[in-house]
Amino acid sequence: MPLKIKIMLLAILPVLVVTTLTTWFGVKGARLLADQESAIFEQSLLASKRRELRHYVELAQTLVRQEVAHAGADPAAAQARVKQILHDLTFGEDGYFFVYDANGVNLVHPRQPELVGQPLLDLQDYRGNYVIRDLLRVAADGGGYHPYLWKKPSRDEVEEKLGYVVSIPEWGWMFGTGLYVDDIAHELGRMRNEVNRNIRENFFTVSVIVFGSVLIIILLGVATNLHESRLADERLRALAHRSIQLHVQDRRRFSRELHDGINQLMVSVLYRMELAGRKLGQGNMDGLDDLRAGREVLNEAIQEVRRISHDLRPSILDDLGLERALASLLDRFTERSEVRVRLSLALPAQRLPEDIEITLYRLVQEALTNIERHADATEVGLKIDTVADTVRLELRDNGRGFDAALAARAPGIGLRNMRERVELLGGEYRLASSPGEGTRLWIRLPLRESQVASEQPA
Repeated sequence: MPLKIKIMLLAILPVLVVTTLTTWFGVKGARLLADQESAIFEQSLLASKRRELRHYVELAQTLVRQEVAHAGADPAAAQARVKQILHDLTFGEDGYFFVYDANGVNLVHPRQPELVGQPLLDLQDYRGNYVIRDLLRVAADGGGYHPYLWKKPSRDEVEEKLGYVVSIPEWGWMFGTGLYVDDIAHELGRMRNEVNRNIRENFFTVSVIVFGSVLIIILLGVATNLHESRLADERLRALAHRSIQLHVQDRRRFSRELHDGINQLMVSVLYRMELAGRKLGQGNMDGLDDLRAGREVLNEAIQEVRRISHDLRPSILDDLGLERALASLLDRFTERSEVRVRLSLALPAQRLPEDIEITLYRLVQEALTNIERHADATEVGLKIDTVADTVRLELRDNGRGFDAALAARAPGIGLRNMRERVELLGGEYRLASSPGEGTRLWIRLPLRESQVASEQPA
């Protein structure tokens, strides 16, 4: 999987995980809170129904007691007035009063007049409970609440009902009223539907926000990748252009050294040989001096060829390896500059890749040249080792240093060449320096196991 996709997933996955967990806990908490609120609401509504029932019965009981108190010698007339009063006391669509005597005979029922006069003592609801018997018992015990099943007039269906009954002990009657509690279930269902709707809306809102956030992250990632790709392409083109310039400069320098050095020396040798030939042809033994001079010039040309060849690629690096090549380079540096060098090498048993070795050699060579020319140092420390798949180079001196920030804005050719050599191999280049504090150079070059030459001796 490409690294850019991994980075994008690392940015998106935490957002999705955190949002999912937060939403899940939020929904769970909202449902738990809704259940608690439903229970409280149910209890509150049921308590309200109970108070309402008791209020209705106490109001009717006041009217009934007045009639009972004034019944006198004609209790039948008083009973008739009580029946009429309770028959006329209705409330709401399904609210009414009922009256039964001690034998369970219905005396008043405004919503179901067909029950009047019927003995209902043995009437059972769908649960097998004796409704009228239980109501008579509650009234005889001093009155109170009692739940039971009864047909709801407005819907002609049997529903749960909460009744409140009291007795008229003077006549052996029981009367009361009741409220159907299916309204409570309806209200609870409506409240739960509202809560579920709010939860769904919140979940949809969170989903839209998450989707928008993920989309923004993806768009930003794509835009950043495109931008970074353009920058990388521009940097690669610049490096390629600079590499070509370096090759052109090397060829131009090589051509100039061949023309101004080797070529002139060869011309001088040719002139000496021609002059010696003419002199010896004339019997003049001074031609031998010209031959000796030509030999000295030819030897000088050979040394110049060796120097140019070493600059192009040191033969000691091919023959003896990086460690011996660096040791030789540092020995010559010490002889020229009298700067003390502390060397620490921890190279693998197998040879490093060719491009890594020549790059390390050239980096050290360029750094030593800069130290010799500009640092005025007395001590140099060089350390090279390998960790995992990385070759590390650290070089420092105790010289006079320079302004690294200024050098980064306008680097010299040497520093620029060093950075570009490292970047061409995908490495890391860092330089730290300040006036009077010396200079430190860190190089990291990537190294894979497959790159190590397995058959070249160290």
